[in-house]
Amino acid sequence: MTTSTPSLTFYDIAFRPPVETNTCAPNPWKSRYALNFKAIPYKTTWVALPSIGSVRRSLNVPPSRTFADGTEFHTLPVLTDASIPDCPPIGDSFDIAIHLQTHYPDAGPNSEDKSKNDLFPADTPLNYTYETNAQFYAPLSKRSESDPVLAAYARFNTHVDAAFSTHVALVVLGMPLDPATAEETKAEFLRRAGMDDWEALGVKGEARRAMIESLKGALEGLAGLWGGSEGPFVRGEEACYADFVLGGWLRMFGEMLPRSEWEEVAGWFGGVFGRLDEALRGRFGVVV
Repeated sequence: MTTSTPSLTFYDIAFRPPVETNTCAPNPWKSRYALNFKAIPYKTTWVALPSIGSVRRSLNVPPSRTFADGTEFHTLPVLTDASIPDCPPIGDSFDIAIHLQTHYPDAGPNSEDKSKNDLFPADTPLNYTYETNAQFYAPLSKRSESDPVLAAYARFNTHVDAAFSTHVALVVLGMPLDPATAEETKAEFLRRAGMDDWEALGVKGEARRAMIESLKGALEGLAGLWGGSEGPFVRGEEACYADFVLGGWLRMFGEMLPRSEWEEVAGWFGGVFGRLDEALRGRFGVVV
């Protein structure tokens, strides 16, 4: 008996072994949740953090964005789809979701009502904003500009990214780095930050407590959206890409925060974030 090789290849970040357990970057998880929701066979290629730039360049995928000093920032995920003629590699999580919905519109968990397999339902509540003076250079898909529904999801994605990125100092020291490349990875993160002390990237003591409370305030609007449904997803029992946007960040914070702090976050606002994270892990969290 022979089995066919999946046509889709998903490039994800290799953290500490076992990589299948420790994968926790938010943008790859947005895409992995979407792939698993669509139930399309795919395989994962694991890429060491220091090798991401060379892998993207080998695939002719441009950098995700640039740093303030103009240097290129290469990150993952990337998806290739050999089943679509002349399909270039896709190097942005939002574009990956658009690709999946465009080319596999009927695929998904609901075989009886395939309209429920839409990653981007038009009536999803997405009225969340988070304003910050920081600029994270998050890419927005050009393909969303002519479609008001996709534009709404893109804006939502940007604001959720900003809310969590503002508080990423809470989790950076909990990153499960691969020992084989840890020192090289730390040096690159310090170079980007213009710093020379790894521990200084984190936050401790009273400043940490204040940042945790700031995160709670930043997420209150999201809790209102998810708490407004019967859950665990923003549309009740039906998942969509908005769940995966928030869920990708919850996955990161759930893996990188100290356990007691994650349990605190998961329990905020009646436990809405913990329920979403648990549901996503259970239904769409397989790593292949």
